[in-house]
Amino acid sequence: MRATITDNHRRVPVEHLDYGYIKKCEDRKYLEEILRVLRSGEEGLYPDLIKFCESHLEKLYPQSRALRMDTPVGTAASLSEDEWSQIIDELETWQGETKKAENSLKWQSVIGDQVKKSMPAVRGLNCFVPLAQESPPKQRPNPSKRALPRDYREWDKFDVEEECEKIDENANKNDPPVTVKPRISTHVDTSFLSQQEKLLLANREKDKGNDSFRAHDYEEAVVYYSRSLSIIPTVPAYNNRAQAEIKLKHWTNAMRDCQKVLELEPRNMKALLRRATVYNHKGSYQEAAEDLRTVLMEEPQNVIAVKLLSQIEKKMKECQPEPQQKGKKLLIEEVEEEDPDGGDDKEIQQGACPVQPSQLVGGEESRATPAERGDMGNAQKKPHSKVDEGPHSETNNSHHHGHHHHHHWRHRGGSSDKYKVSHEPKEKVANGSSKRGSAASDHGDHSSNGKEAPVGGNAAETVNLDAPCGALPPPLARLKNEGNLLFRNGQFADALEKYSQAIQGYADSGIDSPEDLCILYSNRAACYLKDGNSQDCIQDCTRALELQPFSLKPLLRRAMAYESLERYRKAYVDYKTVLQIDISVQAAHDSVNRITRLLIEQDGLEWREKLPEIPMVPLSAQQHRREEPPCAEVLQARAEKAARDAERKAEAHYSAQKQKGNDLVKKGQYQDAVGKYTDCLKLKPDECAIYTNRALCYLKLEKFSEAKQDCDAALKLEPTNKKAFYRRAMANKGLKDYLACSSDLQEVLHLDPKVQEAEKELEEVTMLLRQRSLVNASPAKARKTVPITEVKDDEDVKAVPPSHNGDITGISFHPTNAYAFGQFLNIASSSGNTAACAKLLASTAPEVLPQFVGSHLDGHTISFIMRTLDSHLLEKDPGLVYQHLSHLHKADRFSVVLMLLEKDERHHMTQLLERLSETESSEFTKDDVHNLANKYI
Repeated sequence: MRATITDNHRRVPVEHLDYGYIKKCEDRKYLEEILRVLRSGEEGLYPDLIKFCESHLEKLYPQSRALRMDTPVGTAASLSEDEWSQIIDELETWQGETKKAENSLKWQSVIGDQVKKSMPAVRGLNCFVPLAQESPPKQRPNPSKRALPRDYREWDKFDVEEECEKIDENANKNDPPVTVKPRISTHVDTSFLSQQEKLLLANREKDKGNDSFRAHDYEEAVVYYSRSLSIIPTVPAYNNRAQAEIKLKHWTNAMRDCQKVLELEPRNMKALLRRATVYNHKGSYQEAAEDLRTVLMEEPQNVIAVKLLSQIEKKMKECQPEPQQKGKKLLIEEVEEEDPDGGDDKEIQQGACPVQPSQLVGGEESRATPAERGDMGNAQKKPHSKVDEGPHSETNNSHHHGHHHHHHWRHRGGSSDKYKVSHEPKEKVANGSSKRGSAASDHGDHSSNGKEAPVGGNAAETVNLDAPCGALPPPLARLKNEGNLLFRNGQFADALEKYSQAIQGYADSGIDSPEDLCILYSNRAACYLKDGNSQDCIQDCTRALELQPFSLKPLLRRAMAYESLERYRKAYVDYKTVLQIDISVQAAHDSVNRITRLLIEQDGLEWREKLPEIPMVPLSAQQHRREEPPCAEVLQARAEKAARDAERKAEAHYSAQKQKGNDLVKKGQYQDAVGKYTDCLKLKPDECAIYTNRALCYLKLEKFSEAKQDCDAALKLEPTNKKAFYRRAMANKGLKDYLACSSDLQEVLHLDPKVQEAEKELEEVTMLLRQRSLVNASPAKARKTVPITEVKDDEDVKAVPPSHNGDITGISFHPTNAYAFGQFLNIASSSGNTAACAKLLASTAPEVLPQFVGSHLDGHTISFIMRTLDSHLLEKDPGLVYQHLSHLHKADRFSVVLMLLEKDERHHMTQLLERLSETESSEFTKDDVHNLANKYI
């Protein structure tokens, strides 16, 4: 049959793959073959034709195997919640049974015959059976050779004890002795390994420890972590071994490993958290709290640290002795014994401990309602553990335990009945009252008519069960107060019954007080939540919200019930609504973060689209729950975070603009690049690289003045930036200031002699300077006209002395032009008279020195001026020397002449600059002299 089908499949022509042919075809098998060809895609993909063929085949033969479709794999989305939960439970049961079976096989004392000699021991097995030799193959017994039956007389001679001994001897001979497997060594010899091999081996041993830890074999995990540490000590290995030691309750070893980690990495969060755990178990609560606060400063959302810190703080409060309050006066009055109300008053004995300010006489604490405290009570920590306006929060209950030791002296004898404490009656909101209207009760008004009941079995602390509760009638108010009392004592089923009776009585009484009914439903929902009845809790919370929309506690309890039923979308909506009402509910924040991760895993990145609509809370529902103004530390932290965010954004914008500018330069769009670099300088005006980049753009745009300004700004930020010197040289060349260009190029070569572009440019600029000097020295230059005036004989005429013998000490040097200065300088230089040159320089303003000396500047003249400044003016007036040197290098041809100086002349120049840098003066600093030296050396 298969051969026939294959043959038919080969003989299906293309013409038969047509609507008309398929519609007329009545052969079921041939239609199935056509459908297989269409599905295979050999002749192309035709979805509509495939559907048409399937529908036609279904009409002819609905039971055809070709019409059967593969069922997709079932997932959580395709199954109901009950079915999926049942599957998960069965898988967990199977996993547990498998683990038990594995453990039972793991610890068997004898290994079967299948164990080979070379097989390694099973990890974690404490014993193994060595095989001395291979077991011989089992021979099948020959059915023909069977033992003959014995005679009855032989049975009389049979010795049972002897045969048993033979069997035992054979068993001892055949069975090898069971030996205990030696423990794994915690040290690994790595003397023959390289560093890379050590690292690889250490990671391998650490991974083995991780596997053992996941298998809950903590002892073996410690061994493998120790082996890893013996190879290369690392922070992860110490941290992991500390966690394994904590699981084994080896607190000392865990503490030692945590200390090792903190020595290597002082701010390691895992080590701090684990050390806090060790401190907690050792009773060092203060040290544990410090470590946890350090962790929360770095990771405020660390759930484990928050939970552990709250537990430790609770323990610290319980262990902390109560402070003795000084200055609290008690008025003790003597009362007659026959007073009928005396037995119900709070009693106190002489010599008893003073009463705390927050504690009423007899151990009853003053409890403020949430309206008085201005917060939501215990909503942030355990919202479902408190009934509206009734049961006290757990933080208050911790004080009750602290006061138990004050109660052992009460009711010891009749003598104490003579004394009572008189105090001023205080107003307190009654249990169960709503915020809009609460009847005040007097704590001093006690009676013996049965209206007071003990709290938690404490005879000294009582609650008024007949306290008014809003608009509820007295019987219903008493039921509610009894429910609050039972809830606070942990009797949730009894409290639920009381609340149910109150709700039924409310319906029968016909009163109209939706706020009180909302509180009753909310309290009963808390009881349902405590008993694990999430479905009824959701119903009661929904009824409460219908009566009072956007009420905080019903929303929070319904969200918890939804979460317990794994209805994460509805729980998320309720938690978000709670945060709109009161942003300070930390439990809602934590739950939102947790459910967000679950929804992402369940629904993917489009999880928000599958959420129900989150209702908008009106402003009127938020006004009475305004967030308290943050403290100074919080404000400072927010300001620092805002500053960091602004700095991060500015840095990102700066990097983006700089990159855009660089890309535009590469494309040759220099004008646009200038705009990008200008934006960068607005963000970071002290960035040298931006100035040099913009200077390059200005050079390409032939804006030489702007380029020079940017290079000057860059050199102020980085005085040794060779790019800035080179680009300023190009700007000076464009401005035809060849002398300044030559000076900048020499600076570039001084910083980096290998810059070939600077060498080529310097040669070109030197040629341009020589051409300019030849043009200036040509005879075609226009002569100046000197006017000659006649003077009388009695007038003094100041003229340059014609004497050339060098004796010019008596002449007053006040040159007014370059010619007179040159004549005086030549006379002093030819005679070597440095004193006369000193007078000449002292009488010449530093600003005009480059103009006076530029026309006849040479190497000998520069050397003579340097020796004069060094020998005569440096000690008298160092400021004048600095001013002359600051202007002398600006003279024409100075850079060219500087290149032609001989070694001795350079030595005089260097010596002068060194002595000037060592001289103290208010007109210049040592750094100024060093910057000036770059112009000369």
